[in-house]
Amino acid sequence: MSKQLSGPDVVQVYDTTLRDGTQREGISLSCEDKIRIAKRLDQLGVTFIEGGWPGSNPKDAEFFDRAREMEWEHASIAAFGSTCRVGAQPEDDANIKALLDAGTPVCTVVGKTWTLHVADVLKTTPEENLRIIEASVAYLVGQGRRVIYDAEHFFDGYKADPAYAVETLKAAVRGGAETLALCETNGGSMPWEIEQIIAEVNEAITHPFGIHCHNDSELGVANTLAGVRAGAIQVQGTINGYGERCGNANLCSIVADLEIKMKNRCLPEGHLANLTEVSRFVSEVANLQPDDHMAYVGRSAFAHKGGIHVAAIRRNIDSYQHIDPALVGNQMRVVVSELSGRGNLISKAEEYGIDVSNTENITGVLNDIKQLESAGFSFEAAEASVVMMLKRQAPDYRRPFELVDYTVYVEHRHNRGMVTEATVKVKVDDEIIHTAAEGNGPVNALDNALRKALLPIYPVMAQFQLADYKVRILNTEDGTAAITRVLIDTQNAHERWSTVGASANIIEASWHALVDSIEYGLTLHDEEIAPAAVRAGAEI
Repeated sequence: MSKQLSGPDVVQVYDTTLRDGTQREGISLSCEDKIRIAKRLDQLGVTFIEGGWPGSNPKDAEFFDRAREMEWEHASIAAFGSTCRVGAQPEDDANIKALLDAGTPVCTVVGKTWTLHVADVLKTTPEENLRIIEASVAYLVGQGRRVIYDAEHFFDGYKADPAYAVETLKAAVRGGAETLALCETNGGSMPWEIEQIIAEVNEAITHPFGIHCHNDSELGVANTLAGVRAGAIQVQGTINGYGERCGNANLCSIVADLEIKMKNRCLPEGHLANLTEVSRFVSEVANLQPDDHMAYVGRSAFAHKGGIHVAAIRRNIDSYQHIDPALVGNQMRVVVSELSGRGNLISKAEEYGIDVSNTENITGVLNDIKQLESAGFSFEAAEASVVMMLKRQAPDYRRPFELVDYTVYVEHRHNRGMVTEATVKVKVDDEIIHTAAEGNGPVNALDNALRKALLPIYPVMAQFQLADYKVRILNTEDGTAAITRVLIDTQNAHERWSTVGASANIIEASWHALVDSIEYGLTLHDEEIAPAAVRAGAEI
């Protein structure tokens, strides 16, 4: 038996990521994916997890087979389906039978509210629609199921015929529905319409209700909160707002708003701090890039770039943040760019444990950044390059290697096709090392040659892997003479870092980013770096 919150200030969280969320273009979850997400949602502490529509596909049926055998600490699993067919009895309906066969404690049944749908989609009478709503809910309740009734297109239906829309809710209540979910299915209503309609409904019928909104007008979250203000005890939505068309109401924002801003309880004590991790976990399983700019949980949600902003938060952390990021498991970041002030660099230096007592060095690096960004560099997504600029200012910093020169050949060879070879000459202490290596392209050849030169001296480099390589052409009107910006992501077993280079020559741009990448990686292992000792055969 799952442990659920209770009390007058509690708002139930009904998660439909595994059904509504998968209706987003580009999402296809395996049964194993759905199980993994469901487990994480249960750990988060949501009240209901809608696993899918068991009558629609074998994958969802498999999910419910597996879910029945699992222990759920906080959530109740719900199966979703529709009312029985027009002219049929629920006990004879395959969809209703599939809901029962799912074996979930909760069944969510969707029915028609809007007379347009009754006439044009169901092609039946208003009276018959009321019958199948009441009969379907009553049959499932009679079989021992808790039933949540989803009143599809409720707000459009109410605008078209308020009296009939209310009658559909009364039919579900007569059948024994536990909660009435008022669905803003087309996503076109305004928050003030939501509050006004619910106020009118509350005068006609008294029953616990929830709110289910879509985001077609970018108001899914706002409309959901308006529903809670009007008395909703349940919010339905998806993690990250995934869903058909423009998506569903985003539970990450809704839950944070309810708990932090509106002082409602949605999750067990302390679980809100897991929200950011859950958001990113679901993105990863769904194979979608996380939205960095999503409220509360995005990587940039608490990122500060403007110089006056950073100067202010260094004096008072609350001056440019509406909450403490730790409340939702996120963190503040300071971004360095041409818009930065000295405070941005000081904050970044402190973040990486770099001495900033010499203010002239900070000013010098800031000026260099502004000049380089005007030449095509961009340091926002290349923090490792910023860190190296700061570290190189320290009087006791010793660069692990220095470039003497490099050459890259690209040619077509008989019986071999395209061949790329790079030669690199670097200086380590007082020794010149000259190596050559081939690669599948000029950057790969340079990387191989540099590694060949440095690996015997710095074995830790074997842990560095090129994770991503991005190229952007800046001034496209200059054609082949345009400035090229290169971003390189490198990783080891514990960390991932990004570096940048820019030049009219893509090889030079890549070399700048590559050198910063390797030098930064080596600084992560300062205690392992003693090149002279290594060459002398001493142990380190």
